[in-house]
Amino acid sequence: MASTTLFSFRLSLVNPLHHQPIKRPKALLSSSRINPRLVSPINNHLSLTRLTYPLILSRSSPNRRFHVGVQKEYSDGESSESLVSDTTNQEEFSWSSVILPFVFPALGGLLFGYDIGATSGATISLQSPDLSGISWFNLSAVQLGLVVSGSLYGALLGSLLAYAIADFLGRKRQLIAAALLYVFGGVITAYAPELGVLLAGRLLYGLGIGLAMHGAPLYIAETCPSQIRGTLVSLKELFIVLGILLGYFVGSFLINTVGGWRFMYGFSAPVAVLMGLGMWTLPPSPRWLLLRAVQGKGSFQELKEKAIVSLSKLRGRPAGDKESEKQIEETLVSLKSAYADQESEGNFLEVFQGPNLKAFIIGGGLVLFQQITGQPSVLYYAGPILQSAGFSAASDATKVSVVIGLFKLLMTWIAVLKVDDLGRRPLLIGGVSGIAISLVLLSAYYKFLGGFPLVAVGALLLYVGCYQISFGPISWLMVSEIFPLRTRGKGISLAVLTNFASNAVVTFAFSPLKELLGAENLFLLFGAIALLSLLFIIFSVPETKGLSLEDIESKILK
Repeated sequence: MASTTLFSFRLSLVNPLHHQPIKRPKALLSSSRINPRLVSPINNHLSLTRLTYPLILSRSSPNRRFHVGVQKEYSDGESSESLVSDTTNQEEFSWSSVILPFVFPALGGLLFGYDIGATSGATISLQSPDLSGISWFNLSAVQLGLVVSGSLYGALLGSLLAYAIADFLGRKRQLIAAALLYVFGGVITAYAPELGVLLAGRLLYGLGIGLAMHGAPLYIAETCPSQIRGTLVSLKELFIVLGILLGYFVGSFLINTVGGWRFMYGFSAPVAVLMGLGMWTLPPSPRWLLLRAVQGKGSFQELKEKAIVSLSKLRGRPAGDKESEKQIEETLVSLKSAYADQESEGNFLEVFQGPNLKAFIIGGGLVLFQQITGQPSVLYYAGPILQSAGFSAASDATKVSVVIGLFKLLMTWIAVLKVDDLGRRPLLIGGVSGIAISLVLLSAYYKFLGGFPLVAVGALLLYVGCYQISFGPISWLMVSEIFPLRTRGKGISLAVLTNFASNAVVTFAFSPLKELLGAENLFLLFGAIALLSLLFIIFSVPETKGLSLEDIESKILK
């Protein structure tokens, strides 16, 4: 069966059917009434908005229709022409060509989520005198904490490593390296004869997480068709939630098996092998190849030709087709114009300067607030809250996790469906507002509404749902698209580092804060932080829906 293909054509000074110049009325170009944003610049080769369906008829072929965005008509006496906003141009692509370049990088997110879910069951198995299958099962609190957080420490190191090597390796090789680290980390952990080896395996696996969580959104954002970029990058968050659920289910299935923790951790290795082999078959990012060309990191012509072949493969077109060649030429014009007056290689601190700093404040701020609004801590209370409402299954921590995980999956799917329709800002503002309300309700429950457990259940579900349509997927989407191409590798690595570091701080500060403030005041503190994050979003976070990565760089960050 033929694959579904989405057709859309940009309007320019060249007729795409006959390659003949189109005569544009002089009055059209000089009129003061024309919004300059309606004229597409040459570097806008990948536009990013959802499809709209007004129709334009070709002069020479009245029955052929082009799907474009918002149109505005002008008459020259014989026919009318339309100018299309540069934010509504669409790119032709085949859905069958989109799937694998998304799925294989997204497996890096699934393996991250799997580690979270599997560890909850593995720690129980590991400490069982009867089921651990080891003699060193009697772990101290510190040792158990190292087992649980070992991958987090590795992810922090992986983020630092990505900062140094990401632009040298490229997105494809970085994800292959992440897959190898996942394999070695999973296998070493599964076969660990003693605690020290187990911790080394956890650290290696965490290094893979750091590289994967940096490389996956980067590769997906730079290679996917622009009009579905928001959907696909957000869908990666869905893969993380799927990974968590998979870890819970594997843990539940193996919890009564002797040495079950070994199988729980080892299960990740085959998936990582699939990820590595899949990435090996995918082409490198065309944008990364062009950046290397502009920076003089290889033969300009050779890198340009590789970029054309790569884009053709990613769009399911014949190798070296004219459309891909045209898009690559336009991107080169954009890159040369953007970096004409700059050094070919940025310095170490460039990400903290000018437009790069603005991008880091937006992306880093989002992933920071994503963690310090209490996301890891609120779920700690899920079991007690559901038990108080009379849900008997809540006595089983694994069942609670599965219930919450399924709800997270549902809400994330809603965000995936709506992010390219509604935009980033509406989801962030609406979701974070709901988070703030839910935290105030949880505080009120522990302060004076203890007799109304359904209030707590509703607040808990409101928190989880609002998080999954806002901070969960949208933060990573914004991080993947807000940084200029020149510093995108370093910028995203710093954002990932900020995310994991703030996660570690919240995780370790939670217990002492709970003892010091009590649950009611702790939730109130998180609610106040949520309000601050809402103000940050309203006044600092731009809307990027409908803009190509090049447009974001030239229009928002300048």
